[in-house]
Amino acid sequence: QVQLVESGGGLVQPGGSLRLSCAVSGRDARAYTLGWYRQAPGNQRELVAVITFDGSTNYADSVKGRFTISRDNAKDTLYLQMNSLKPEDTAVYYCSARLINIYWGQGTQVPVSS
Repeated sequence: QVQLVESGGGLVQPGGSLRLSCAVSGRDARAYTLGWYRQAPGNQRELVAVITFDGSTNYADSVKGRFTISRDNAKDTLYLQMNSLKPEDTAVYYCSARLINIYWGQGTQVPVSS
């Protein structure tokens, strides 16, 4: 069992930056592939970025070059640095952990608006 708690969401203006954090706890947490997903109103949840236990990353095309996923295994924390934010990035952002099953955090809201 893995527990995930996101933080760092909030209102940001277009063009601005924000860093999300996700505290990861549980047995063998460092072995998990961690990720960020988002869900905008009326849309399905979609992948934003993932990072494996050894640091390999993968991004959605819509965020490549603007978002950076990272993990600090010493602190058991996952991060998402978001730059050049756009209104279409507005969503609830969820962190995830997957080994066999997938676990989810409670989500944090990121409205991008002037």
